[in-house]
Amino acid sequence: MNQSTSRALAVALNAEYAAVFTYGIVAAYAADSRRTDIAAATAAHRALRDALIRRLTDAGQAVPEAAAGYTLPVAVTDSITGYRAALAAEEQCCVAYRSLIEQAAESDDRRIGIDGLRDCAIRAANWRLVLRISPATTALPGTPGE
Repeated sequence: MNQSTSRALAVALNAEYAAVFTYGIVAAYAADSRRTDIAAATAAHRALRDALIRRLTDAGQAVPEAAAGYTLPVAVTDSITGYRAALAAEEQCCVAYRSLIEQAAESDDRRIGIDGLRDCAIRAANWRLVLRISPATTALPGTPGE
């Protein structure tokens, strides 16, 4: 595995750590009707995190540790700001996975990036629908600043 791929995997892993943390906060403020969605998103991010850890470990690369805490992309004070934070976390993961796709030297790493980008883009679109943001989808998910 080349250094560029290793760095991109580590960036994606850090985005996943932050997403899991964010969803923990979002869950505390979420409406009961959204708890199942939040639990599913959290489980999905944990699975992606674990896949990234396995890939780095299998390649003999250093695995970054999760931080003790993260600065949320949005200050969460109620359910709506929580959903905005969830959307921002999904968008940050999309950026990390798109970068991984661009930098990956091997097809297995590109597959991790493609699967992660797809899954995060779908969850981001769902949060945009919840927040009544139009359009709910983006043409090129993971484009920084989009």
